[in-house]
Amino acid sequence: MKSIKFSKSPLLSERLPLWRQRLVLVVLLGAFVTLIGRSLYLQGFNNEFLGDKGRARFERVIDISATRGRITDRHGDVLAVSTPVRSIWAIPEDAQLAPAQARSLAALLEMDVGEVNRKLASDREFVYVKRQLPPELADRVTALKLPGIHQKDEYRRYYPAGEVMAHMLGFTGVEDAGQEGIELAFNGQLSGKAGSRRVIKDRRGNVVEDVESIHAPLEGKDIVLALDSKVQYLAYSHLKQALEENRAKAGGVVVLDARSGEILALANLPTYNPNNRVKLVGAQLRNRALTDSFEPGSTMKPFTAALALEKGKVRFDTPIQTAPGKMTIGTATIHDAHMHGVLSVAQVIQKSSNVGAAKLALSMTPQDMWAMFDSLGFGAPLKLGFPGEVGGRLRPAKSWKPIEQATMAYGHGISVTLIQLARAYQAFARDGDLVPISLARLDTPPITGKQVFSAQTAREVRAMLEMAVLPGGTAPKAQIAGYRVAGKTGTAHKIEGGAYANKYVASFVGFAPASDPRLIVAVMIDEPSNGKYYGGDVAAPVFAQVMAGSLRTLGVAPDAPLKPLLVTSVEPIREEM
Repeated sequence: MKSIKFSKSPLLSERLPLWRQRLVLVVLLGAFVTLIGRSLYLQGFNNEFLGDKGRARFERVIDISATRGRITDRHGDVLAVSTPVRSIWAIPEDAQLAPAQARSLAALLEMDVGEVNRKLASDREFVYVKRQLPPELADRVTALKLPGIHQKDEYRRYYPAGEVMAHMLGFTGVEDAGQEGIELAFNGQLSGKAGSRRVIKDRRGNVVEDVESIHAPLEGKDIVLALDSKVQYLAYSHLKQALEENRAKAGGVVVLDARSGEILALANLPTYNPNNRVKLVGAQLRNRALTDSFEPGSTMKPFTAALALEKGKVRFDTPIQTAPGKMTIGTATIHDAHMHGVLSVAQVIQKSSNVGAAKLALSMTPQDMWAMFDSLGFGAPLKLGFPGEVGGRLRPAKSWKPIEQATMAYGHGISVTLIQLARAYQAFARDGDLVPISLARLDTPPITGKQVFSAQTAREVRAMLEMAVLPGGTAPKAQIAGYRVAGKTGTAHKIEGGAYANKYVASFVGFAPASDPRLIVAVMIDEPSNGKYYGGDVAAPVFAQVMAGSLRTLGVAPDAPLKPLLVTSVEPIREEM
């Protein structure tokens, strides 16, 4: 067959049937009319549809960060403040960087170039390259004019006092939310509420027009703490010195206002710098005054004596026979380090006799002792809002054996936290009542609180505690020139693996001026290992240094003649363990 050119094809001369021509014409006209109608409808009657589609491509609602509230001490000194920083982010699809550009960006951000490339190779629409950079460094990144690389304004928390305030203040995370301490306990008030605004962005994510403000940000509220910066520094520095001198593992100091219950200082070691947490480990992070419980030892004896006075079992001067310096209950024997013979109730506290304290305890019912410990706040967290706060260990009275009741009289078989112990001593520093302790400054301190002991009992035990720091007591090193001091030492073996180990916790709790108590200071030294481990040798000197400095800082008038301290060359009485 001869090939026929397409242009010469006889099919081209054939005419379509008339009905097909008309059908095609009708279909085309119908489609054209439909398009015109749809166009008129969308642009004239339902123009929101096209507007929504356009806005979906270019309009965005972006958050406006609220500035986190400041934290200040009771005098207005700033302890935590948010400073402006910037974060570098990228649209991976647009961030096609040349090798030289990637190296320049990595060098500025102090990152590995491989890490930068991995982030920019992500299949996500948005990635952070590095967050919370100083504004001047972010400006240098912007000067590189890299495609797909942008920056965002944020805030970063700064703590001027660093490690001195670390456990009290805590810190915030990268999203500026509280993670520890005050930052967590008061996070709701400090955070505020982010605002929002509607903007027009181009395809590269740059804002080209501000459309409207939807919600203005609600700035966070400032928090005024009960904390006194000067008292806090005294507590921290003297605790640090004591740990170094005694080669101790850890320690803590709590300073309370005896009248209001406000926490004026809370220091722990080991500590950390909240501004640089790169090498932070768990031991540094623990707020030991609230998270670590320990057997308080002889610091519990005043409570036993107070209950015996309250129940009418004894009087201040009632004689108690402690000879021959030991006491057998069942198969166990309680010992005194020294044989004292007959002691008054006051001398049992002054010389810290285990036998005397055990006899006082056994004169009462387990239910009465348990009720007293419970009313003092032992066995339950104080619920201050700090993470990890524990309540210690206080077993139900019905499970107590006689030997357990006897040993609880001098702080064995019960565990407490340092903050609980400091608060419980309010009962002696005040007229037998307890007021709640407060992290925030109180404009109107409570006048009265929960009554635990009568005012008469509190005054009598206060006199016993004052005897304990004089010559013949266990803590002459707790004396302060110009002030009458009252307090009690404690030394206890640590429990490891369910048994007592040859490791110790030394403690001291006291208050001053004894004539009208203003401050309560509690000290705990964990595992002193430089030859001394008794509370009177290790913890009492820290108490004296912190208390003396704090009283002078607060301008508390002396209540005793300013004369040489009554410390003899004779070794002080050792508290029994």
